[in-house]
Amino acid sequence: MSQWLKRRIIDLTAPLSEQTPVIKLPPTHGQAWSSKRETISHYDEYGEAFWYNISMSEHTGTHFDAPIHWPSGKDGLDVASVPPEHLIVPAVVIDMSDKCKESANFLLERQHVEAWIDQYGPLPEGGWLLYRSGWDERDGDIEGFLNNRHTPGISVECARWLAHETSIIGVGVETVGTDAGQAASFVPPFPVHWYFLGAGKYGITQLKKLAQLPPIGIDLIIAPLPIVGGTGSPCRVFALINNIV
Repeated sequence: MSQWLKRRIIDLTAPLSEQTPVIKLPPTHGQAWSSKRETISHYDEYGEAFWYNISMSEHTGTHFDAPIHWPSGKDGLDVASVPPEHLIVPAVVIDMSDKCKESANFLLERQHVEAWIDQYGPLPEGGWLLYRSGWDERDGDIEGFLNNRHTPGISVECARWLAHETSIIGVGVETVGTDAGQAASFVPPFPVHWYFLGAGKYGITQLKKLAQLPPIGIDLIIAPLPIVGGTGSPCRVFALINNIV
């Protein structure tokens, strides 16, 4: 068996179904479709196979945000153009779940990340930062998961600093979007989207099982659909833990 396969593999993907939460936008905006499916055939009298037609937003469930998703990144890459080396990458985990239990509106600040760096070392060059909030514990409770737009996120200054002054190329979260639930009121609004996608970087939402990951020693495999012109895609995300003896 190869050294690659000897490493422990954890699936960080939320199951995708009609019960998967999707972001709820103000009534003045368009709305993302929930996952839907209709049966094409089901081993019927003509001997046909069992299969579905499916429909959903690009940004449903555990999903990838490409730069063109946001006005700041409109001249950037679509999903189909993202280089493979940006999808098989080192990653680290910052665990702020205790703070998020104290306040659903908790924001990750630069000082939190710098304290993590003091303890564990530099952020990975060309890697991803995974932000554990403990929000995946609300799995199965759609209203509690969306929480009337009160969900943890990243502050404006921290988002700008991470996107423009650190070596990471993406951020992953457990919540419905990469930004805080109240980020529409920030300046600029939705700063993770604005700064990361504007810098040609990426986001992933609705990750699970970050509690099972160590802070360092992780590789990610991110597998979005290569949708031509796509602003995002549901994806499968795996963590490979390297410190297996």
